[in-house]
Amino acid sequence: MAASGNAVVDTLLCMLDQGYDTKAWHGPHVRASIRGVDTREATWRPQPRRKNVAEQVLHVAYWKYVVRRKLRGDKRGSFPLKGTNWFPVSPRLSDSRWEEYLQILTDQHAALRATVAELADNGRGPVPGDRVHLISGVAAHDVYHAGQIRLLRSMYGSRRARAAWSFRPTLDTARPAARVQHGSRRR
Repeated sequence: MAASGNAVVDTLLCMLDQGYDTKAWHGPHVRASIRGVDTREATWRPQPRRKNVAEQVLHVAYWKYVVRRKLRGDKRGSFPLKGTNWFPVSPRLSDSRWEEYLQILTDQHAALRATVAELADNGRGPVPGDRVHLISGVAAHDVYHAGQIRLLRSMYGSRRARAAWSFRPTLDTARPAARVQHGSRRR
């Protein structure tokens, strides 16, 4: 990361990078969390109406867009997909569409990062607190959703492991447990 000459902007850029694609103390960032995800895993849901990895990716990209738009004062409507906030993803997601979603995320991060870097060159002095709040918030948002994605991936892996292991009750596990009444001791 090149120093911009503005300590606040440099710190904000560092926060954005650590949440998105740079090693940090808090654990995996967004890029590490989605590394190696295929379309099947990207569209798996732990339960109906719950979010999947692909939807988390688009949600993260969308909020990078929103923060950039607010920082620049741009009008709505330039996000690459129609809709806002959460974008439903079909379980029949193609490899090319998944790659497109990943590229949207990459592009939105690069555009946000460039906008934040421009704050050092605006010649208006210190970065206003509301802008610092927006940028630090979207960095924290990345970290939060990186964790959500890791949790989904863990659940997906556990589901696959359970499906491969078949449980067959033995006599010991099939026998009902002896009942002990509350307050009594078994001897």
